[in-house]
Amino acid sequence: MKRLFLIATGLLMLVFHSNAQVGITKLLTENLVNPKGIDIKQPRFSWQLKGDQRGISQSAYEIILSKENKNLWNSGKVMSDQSVQVLYSGPALVSGTKYKWKVRVWDNNGKATPWSEEAEFLTGYFSVDDWKAKWIVPGYIEDSVLRPSPLFRREFKISKQIKSATLSITSHGMYVANINGKRVGDVYLTPGWTDYNYRLQYQVYDITRLLQGGENAIGVMLGSGWYRGILGFEFSINNYGKDIALLCQLDISYSDGSKESIISDPSWKSSTGEVRYAEIYNGETIDARLEKPGWTKSGFDDSGWSNVKQADFPMSVLLATRNEPVKKHESFTPVNIFTTPEGDQVMDFGQNIVGWVRVKVNGKAGDKVTLSHAEVLDKDGNFYTENLRSAKAQNSYILKGGEDEIFEPHFSWQGFRYVKVEGYPGSLRPENFTAFALYSDMSKTGSFTCSNDLINQLQHNIQWGQKGNFLDIPTDCPQRDERLGWTGDAQVFSRTAAFNMNVNNFFAKWLQDLSVDQVNGAVPFVIPNILGKGAVNSCGWADVSTIIPWNMYLIYGDKGILSDQYPSMKAYVKSIQDAARNNLWNTGFHFGDWLFFKPAGDNDGRSAVTDKYLIAQCFYANSVQLLINAAKVLGYSSDVDSYEVLLSKIKEAFLKEYVTPNGRLVSGTQTAYVLALNFGMFPEDLRAQAAARLVENIHSYGNHLTTGFLGTPYLCHVLTQYGYNDLAYDLLLQESYPSWLYPIKNGATTIWERWDGIKPDGSFQDPEMNSFNHYAYGAIGDWMYRVIAGIDTYEDGPGYKHSKIQPHPGGGLKSASAAIETYYGKLSCSWNLDGEKINISIEIPANTHATVYLPASEKSVLFEGGKEILIPVYENGFRVLDMQSGKYHFSY
Repeated sequence: MKRLFLIATGLLMLVFHSNAQVGITKLLTENLVNPKGIDIKQPRFSWQLKGDQRGISQSAYEIILSKENKNLWNSGKVMSDQSVQVLYSGPALVSGTKYKWKVRVWDNNGKATPWSEEAEFLTGYFSVDDWKAKWIVPGYIEDSVLRPSPLFRREFKISKQIKSATLSITSHGMYVANINGKRVGDVYLTPGWTDYNYRLQYQVYDITRLLQGGENAIGVMLGSGWYRGILGFEFSINNYGKDIALLCQLDISYSDGSKESIISDPSWKSSTGEVRYAEIYNGETIDARLEKPGWTKSGFDDSGWSNVKQADFPMSVLLATRNEPVKKHESFTPVNIFTTPEGDQVMDFGQNIVGWVRVKVNGKAGDKVTLSHAEVLDKDGNFYTENLRSAKAQNSYILKGGEDEIFEPHFSWQGFRYVKVEGYPGSLRPENFTAFALYSDMSKTGSFTCSNDLINQLQHNIQWGQKGNFLDIPTDCPQRDERLGWTGDAQVFSRTAAFNMNVNNFFAKWLQDLSVDQVNGAVPFVIPNILGKGAVNSCGWADVSTIIPWNMYLIYGDKGILSDQYPSMKAYVKSIQDAARNNLWNTGFHFGDWLFFKPAGDNDGRSAVTDKYLIAQCFYANSVQLLINAAKVLGYSSDVDSYEVLLSKIKEAFLKEYVTPNGRLVSGTQTAYVLALNFGMFPEDLRAQAAARLVENIHSYGNHLTTGFLGTPYLCHVLTQYGYNDLAYDLLLQESYPSWLYPIKNGATTIWERWDGIKPDGSFQDPEMNSFNHYAYGAIGDWMYRVIAGIDTYEDGPGYKHSKIQPHPGGGLKSASAAIETYYGKLSCSWNLDGEKINISIEIPANTHATVYLPASEKSVLFEGGKEILIPVYENGFRVLDMQSGKYHFSY
């Protein structure tokens, strides 16, 4: 066999050059495909290089931006390898204008690519003065109890040829818009949830094809939504105001160059229709007998409708939508329809999802069909809703009769696997019930699979927990009377989330709400904050303000998030400094290691309770470290110096307060040692023995974890880091309680809130807090992707510009494979064991490179693509080399 020897000093580089043509693909503007309605004056452009050959990189680029086929800006040839989030630096953009752009690059051989296909974006309104529309509210006297959904309508005439038309719209509450009888857009629960006191998003739609010459009509229905609906533990209403209001502007450009705007103003009419009640927690009631057929079409008789009233609400809070809206995704039909022991008719959709059920029904006028929703059945097989607390989670449909009717909610959603049906005329047939999953329209980026079916189900559950709870904001749970943006849950899961889906814009939007909701720097428990100004600064929850911005920078290379959030990060750290005493954060309320495992009875007194102030000190140090990291990236050298001094004092205080002279922590729990090791709280000479104590603790629990929300995400990472990777695998593969696989053995299709949501005897944990779709413990996914499959980032090349690939076979697995679609392209690593032989396949996207660690002994003979290679660099059981882009196949 022909041998290929690659010998170099330091790291090695496998390169294969080719004269094949490099191309450009996947153009993004502000991380989105052809976005509509962006109000960023200097948007950022991204693109991917494509080609089959190895070693593709970019040496220069050129961008052209145009409007109506006229070039407005040419960047010229820019000598740079940057292909992600390149800042526009041309003439000022104009509101409400469609722009197109294209790019070409020069590769590392100096060869220019063809021009890319054009991408486009539509600007929103850069100034409040661009809004001509007026806020309007219903003109009738509202039922203040049920608060039926108001209808707004207006007719208008078009007498010229239309060139283009857009609709910019928002509301107090949620809206559904229709033009000439057709729904505007395919998004739901708009305008989404922000802190409406400071930030209210509007959406922009291209409605050119919905308009027609002659008579037209626009109709909009509103629901209370997050703005004034029931929210929180005390069922409070009117959190942002008691009104419900509409603001919309239809901008039409005609072929003759003229323009016209149809706006919300006092000329509109208002009434109510079939949606008689709609609340997020309780569900929706639709009475089809009260439907007003044709109200969104021209020619409808609205003489009996009320004139609307103009309202004086602030316009300064308006901003264009920057995150992906909520859309319908997967659909399900019942996998089983049965009667419970208690006599209920129940449908099982086979998957715990978040969304709603569309019902097809034919019956008599006045027939009422009620759907109730549940995540689980009790041990006797009966419908179980006690864990929903006060949330009714019911949708009721009253028939007009005489024909097939189709019902689905507009302004409510449920978290469920099982649906109880009452009042349905006739037998329940699967084809008449379709469940739709609703979640933010984030692109799916990551995949993971291995030879263990239970771990594959765990990955399935992690992904579906994310889908169900990433519904415009990162909620804790989707089913009970909560559904709030809990900060602790979001921060522990953020890296896992960023592997499975592109959450760049999703978190960027949510973090802006965090910034405006901070109370003198202190970070609320939930964002948007509806719990009050006193519900702030619990360690591990509030640290979301530093952890997620840094994670998003690492995963996406998004320096903009760091820049935008840096004042928030500083303000948070300052709030801790103000609360600390002698550099110890030992004041205030803290949730601690939430929902940790506590042995029943605790007869030997070793309960896994971790000192909350010890936890606080660890997170304090971590947030300061992340602030230092961000300051270095942003060039704030003076901040770096001052925060490094502070960090030294914080760690010194930790040692004095929480560590004995022999290196033992005052709290001997797994979480205590995990956090102290993960955040570098021990001096170097005490770390090995601390890791040994952690291992001893795990063994004392029969190789079970005892960690809660804050310790769990780092547990396996710390074990791997300190040479106990086999034990990390043991914890992952543990099937008895408490473990990740215990819920799966009990039929879970999403991640549970508690390790024992369903106990071994079939009974339930405390129904006051027992969600079966709660993603926090799904943070183990981060270890699966970064350690089992070995795909990781480096700080010197964030966004996978420089990747680390270091797979760790073990745990009896025969194979594992993971891939992530980065902004540069697909990055993947898969391995399989064939007897004593291991095969590893790697794909590195163009314009990036990777440092690869191959698990091999010093004596192993390695082959790549069938050719023997020599890799002299050896580190702790791995052969190490640096690799340029391309596909590689190793065997040894």
